[in-house]
Amino acid sequence: MQRKVIAELLDDDLGTPEEIAASLADLRHINDWFGGTRTSIALLRRVAHELGSRKLSLLEVGAGAGDVPVAAQRTLAREGIDLQVTLLDRILSHLPARDTTSIVADALHLPFRDKAFDVVLSSLFVHHLEPALLQVFAGEALRVCRRAVLINDLIRSRTHLALVYLGLPLFRSRLTWHDAPASVHQAYTMDEMHELLSPFPTQRIEITRHYLYRMGVLLWKKQ
Repeated sequence: MQRKVIAELLDDDLGTPEEIAASLADLRHINDWFGGTRTSIALLRRVAHELGSRKLSLLEVGAGAGDVPVAAQRTLAREGIDLQVTLLDRILSHLPARDTTSIVADALHLPFRDKAFDVVLSSLFVHHLEPALLQVFAGEALRVCRRAVLINDLIRSRTHLALVYLGLPLFRSRLTWHDAPASVHQAYTMDEMHELLSPFPTQRIEITRHYLYRMGVLLWKKQ
């Protein structure tokens, strides 16, 4: 299955406020039901255990409503790991009205000093980027992290696409009905992701497969 670029409606708020809100709610359900939240928690837990750290500062890029990092914050707190979350998105209306630090900015030009956060995380973001821009983002994420960049995204396959079409009746927004299949068409395979990230001078790259066609990527920064 070849990668196919299809513009996603939520990216540019191409809907009514009600449709956009419903699509963001659908996205939360997709992460909760189909492994997205669990994948991010597993990656963050892996970093905390590897570093022997009980406190991590986290920048979530392309955060949207911030449901994934906030859920991870709650879960890891029960394990004694304090996650200090900052959310970044390029669209203000996507960010939550909650007591979390939120910033509107461009993921390709992160407005932070070098090594500003322990980890940088993205969830369902990098499939929106063409290969050259994905590499720009990875370079920026490595610049502003101290320890690791975490990527949680879809794995492209025909079976995954078929499952997405079967699941569309679960969702409310017409934006989701368009964007969910588009996301799979644009997603990368694990081999493609490794090839795109291998030129970076990292300590090591770990790419793992998770529940229902999710991939988890860990770029460990050279110390």
